[in-house]
Amino acid sequence: MLPAPLRMEVRRGAIAQLGSLLADSRVATSGRVAVAVGTAQGDKIASVIAPTLGEAQLFRVPDGSVDAAVSLGADLRKGAYEAVVGIGGGKTIDATKYAASLAGIPMVAVATNLSHDGICSPVASLVHEGGKGSFGVPMPLAIMVDLDFVHDAPSSLVRAGVGDVVSNLSAIEDWQLGAAERGEPIDGLACSMARTAAEAVIGRSDSIESDAFLTVLAEALVLSGMSMVIAGSSRPSSGGDHEILHAVDQLFPGTSNHGELAGIGAAFCFFLRKDEPRLTQVTDCLRRHELPVSPGDVGLTAEQFTEAVMLAPATRPGRYTILEHLRLSESEARERVEDYVRAVGR
Repeated sequence: MLPAPLRMEVRRGAIAQLGSLLADSRVATSGRVAVAVGTAQGDKIASVIAPTLGEAQLFRVPDGSVDAAVSLGADLRKGAYEAVVGIGGGKTIDATKYAASLAGIPMVAVATNLSHDGICSPVASLVHEGGKGSFGVPMPLAIMVDLDFVHDAPSSLVRAGVGDVVSNLSAIEDWQLGAAERGEPIDGLACSMARTAAEAVIGRSDSIESDAFLTVLAEALVLSGMSMVIAGSSRPSSGGDHEILHAVDQLFPGTSNHGELAGIGAAFCFFLRKDEPRLTQVTDCLRRHELPVSPGDVGLTAEQFTEAVMLAPATRPGRYTILEHLRLSESEARERVEDYVRAVGR
């Protein structure tokens, strides 16, 4: 049977109605629930949910690190909670997902921005001493997106979700390449879900100022996350595009956010495939939503981006993408990057 959240809501005022979701006995039979919030919006969130959550224990998540997640997991075990609600952005939700998996309890995700598909994905992206890593976790039991909070979030973070979901199109091409060249098993349903998510967003003329667009973006990001659950890996939503962004994160930490780098990575991979229609469609979409298209847009030189392209395959050993397929030398990669910069600059 297709895994799916018990409930999904995308609307204004969702956080204020959280109590009605937690009253569902499928989430917690005794009502012993913990709530995890980030530091930036913690006080505001606490004031909104206080009237409906009664005795629920509130925990603060200081950052999106493994240490923070492990600490929260220990608190959840000691408190014998039945479920935990993670409310906030990607760092808070990812830390709470990992903490819930350590405690062996279900997790409810309540998103206050739409920066990437981690809302529903079976992966927690956390910072550790060696950099940033991805950890497998169960998907959330239920999902809510509060559009009031999303409208108040930094617009660059919300727009970044567009870049992440559109990069699915490149990831699917890479998965199909792996199937053709290496006989890698491919899941048609997972591909269909990931592609549907991207296509739902890429052609829209409205943007993040519209509740209608934000609703579609939220649904697309959740669908993208569910495609990874179906696939049993991040394959339908992470290809050469994400290899490049992870390389940038390693080499030049703090350059940009996940979704912005995913969008640039996807556009560059379509350039490598010489797929002009898709390249044009992706870059037009990125520009329409005021997202970066060229490495220079995020402060990277052609030399730095070339360095990231060369490192990229090592970030996902065993994954076959257009980067592994072409096996570019450093001079070839530099030439392709310079050609790409000229092409998208026109």
